[in-house]
Amino acid sequence: MSLISTELGKFTQWPSDQRTAAIQRLIPQTILDSVLHPNLQQAPPCPRLPPWFMLWFVVGIALFQRDSYRQIFKWLQPFQPNNTPARSTLCMARQRLGVAPLRLLYELTAALLAQTNTPHAFHRRYRLMGLDGFVVDLHDSPDNHRVFGRPGSKGQPSAFPQARVLSLCELGTHLLWRSLIKPLARGEVTMAPALLRHLTSDMLLLWDRNFFSYNLVHRVVVQQRAQLLARVRTNLIFQPIRTLSDGSYLAKVYQSARHRKHDQGGIEVRIIEYTLTDPARVGCGQTHRLLTTLLDEQVDKAKDLVLLYHERWEEELAIDELKTHQRERLVLRSQSPAGVVQELYGLLTAHSLIRRLMMEGSCRVGTSPRRMSFTGTLKIVRCRIAESASDEEGRKKWYESLVLEVAEEVLPPRRPRINPRVIKKKLSPWPKKQPTPRSERLPVKQFRDTVQILR
Repeated sequence: MSLISTELGKFTQWPSDQRTAAIQRLIPQTILDSVLHPNLQQAPPCPRLPPWFMLWFVVGIALFQRDSYRQIFKWLQPFQPNNTPARSTLCMARQRLGVAPLRLLYELTAALLAQTNTPHAFHRRYRLMGLDGFVVDLHDSPDNHRVFGRPGSKGQPSAFPQARVLSLCELGTHLLWRSLIKPLARGEVTMAPALLRHLTSDMLLLWDRNFFSYNLVHRVVVQQRAQLLARVRTNLIFQPIRTLSDGSYLAKVYQSARHRKHDQGGIEVRIIEYTLTDPARVGCGQTHRLLTTLLDEQVDKAKDLVLLYHERWEEELAIDELKTHQRERLVLRSQSPAGVVQELYGLLTAHSLIRRLMMEGSCRVGTSPRRMSFTGTLKIVRCRIAESASDEEGRKKWYESLVLEVAEEVLPPRRPRINPRVIKKKLSPWPKKQPTPRSERLPVKQFRDTVQILR
């Protein structure tokens, strides 16, 4: 938070009388300057809605998902008579802003949070990272359908277009550190290399079995020199090289069966096979298999790595925070593909800011950031964002009070629980929506004039 705390004084130098002081306290001016300067030099001037304000406005959309554009505008600055723009004006300002500034803003604000003493954030010296993806339903517009596509077959398509998001998550803090947004047709495996390039040698990556391939393992282990702990399918062929004292064994991952036959270009890994004995747990009696590049069984025991792998589910909770508790809408509001990407980066940026507040609050009370309530923090930000003072000293006191209030949102210890993957909601009795040509015609008469009483 040092960058944030040193940049407050520059706020008064901005050439506008609009004051969105609360969000400015969370995003320093230096970050906005670096985001806007290379991207908006040629943008048409708009004194009423300058680019820096529209950056905050898109973040505000992510914080106040249920509110209208005009209401979000009012949340972000003091009320002035006859000064609230129309919805169309705000939409046009979002279009002028574009996508690139929001992407850069997200990348600059979503900095890694965990320190060496943060609970559950490291395994030995390795920072725990997760890789997983999710899809979001979009506004059912022709442009969104054309660019992003929708699931289902041609005869039975889904009701809404969908976008796919793949994220690299810091598991100890639930920070969605780096993300990629693509159309639904792009698979997570093909998107993964673009995110894996961010890995460093002090990271341990956890992923699910669908990501396994020689190319991705090579990218993580050889090119990025990071460590890997991954679930793999039990029907894959691994020829044991040496059995270790804890029951795991060393093997190699090959590019193809031909390479395996001639022992060419293999990557040495360690395979751990285990089962569960509690009948109440999903997967009891089944064989499970993990692959890891942590080869020393004396340093990293097999059972410890089995327990460690379940940290991967923390990214599922982080995704739930964004999709369920923060988004609060069945579909995104943007009707254009550029607006969709912009809105998603706004959601990711707001999530990272909330997680940063939770991290600072957890440090005040000496607990894990995973023990802090995301929903509680989100509601606190929504309530207190309009209380920020206009002067520097007042903003400092406001932020200190905000962190102290967040620090009280500590959840009780987690209880043992399971969550089987089942459908909990029955099918709707109503007919499924079918694709129909969208009519561009608008009514030419008032409803009253179209009513004819039958005799």
